[in-house]
Amino acid sequence: MLILVILLICILVFKNLLYYLPGFLGAVTLYILFRNSYISLTERRKWNKSLTSIMYVCISIVFIVLPIWAIVDYLTPQLSTFLTNTDHIVHQFNLLKEYMNSKALLKDIDMSDEALLTFLQSLTRYIPNVVNSVVEVGINIVVALFVLYFMLVHGKRMEASIYKAIPFSTRSKNEIWNEVNLMVRSNALGIPILGICQGLVAMLGYWVFGVENFVLLGVLTGVASIVPVLGTMTIYVPVSVMVLASGETANGIGLAVYCFFLVGGIDNILRFTILKTLGNVPPMITVFGVLLGLNMFGMLGLIFGPLILSSVGLLIRVYSNEYGKGSHLILMEEDSHTNEN
Repeated sequence: MLILVILLICILVFKNLLYYLPGFLGAVTLYILFRNSYISLTERRKWNKSLTSIMYVCISIVFIVLPIWAIVDYLTPQLSTFLTNTDHIVHQFNLLKEYMNSKALLKDIDMSDEALLTFLQSLTRYIPNVVNSVVEVGINIVVALFVLYFMLVHGKRMEASIYKAIPFSTRSKNEIWNEVNLMVRSNALGIPILGICQGLVAMLGYWVFGVENFVLLGVLTGVASIVPVLGTMTIYVPVSVMVLASGETANGIGLAVYCFFLVGGIDNILRFTILKTLGNVPPMITVFGVLLGLNMFGMLGLIFGPLILSSVGLLIRVYSNEYGKGSHLILMEEDSHTNEN
């Protein structure tokens, strides 16, 4: 009966605080990233816990919040100018339509004026959702920083309570923590590194091949790196086609080849070098985890989607350790540790 009451209360709390879930998950992410250095400063060097927590909140603002604000502040007027310049959009659309009609493989694609109007109307309907999303992100950033402060100050007590509440062996508890730590670190650090590198390489390519607004397109390419499967292709393929449609065949082909091999290739290079040191996460878990996470948590699903997907295999291993063939080995290990102590 008591368990049922606890579950009902948890469901009630979760349902009413669902709006702030991204903020809480963000705080958990930052806590895992800062945990080791925070413990080193407060326990080994005896720094004040409250002041150290405030320092990490300030670091989060400087290196996370301000860059996000700068990107949004740059993109908003640029996109606003682009969307209000309807003559330029129509001109580019007509060039693209003429180019596609001249190609046998592309002429069956609907490029009518009605298709352009439908696209612009759908884009206009999407803008209010983006504005609401920006407000939601701002609120959840405040929540994340607020929760982070208290998680750092009371981190040891919080970890001890969670560790005690999990009804598994020491080995299984450590396995769960290692998996969570791996997924959070590899995605929270790996995704921004990948996006920045791909955005810069793409920006250089746009500049070399004479594309207008190469800075804006470079930023959008970096942001598009989070899109599952297609990734940066969602930006550089249309840009390459537009360059071809404008009559610059050499630049269009050169840009397409450059982006395919360099922008796309840097993904593989980073995964086998820098990103592998952060955590060797299987690509399938990353791709399908991102698809799952974006639907559930929004942007933070990039981190927690792969974690949820990988937790399926983790829980199977834990079940095997606790109740399967591996359970007697765990008991033998724990007995040996007890005898040694």
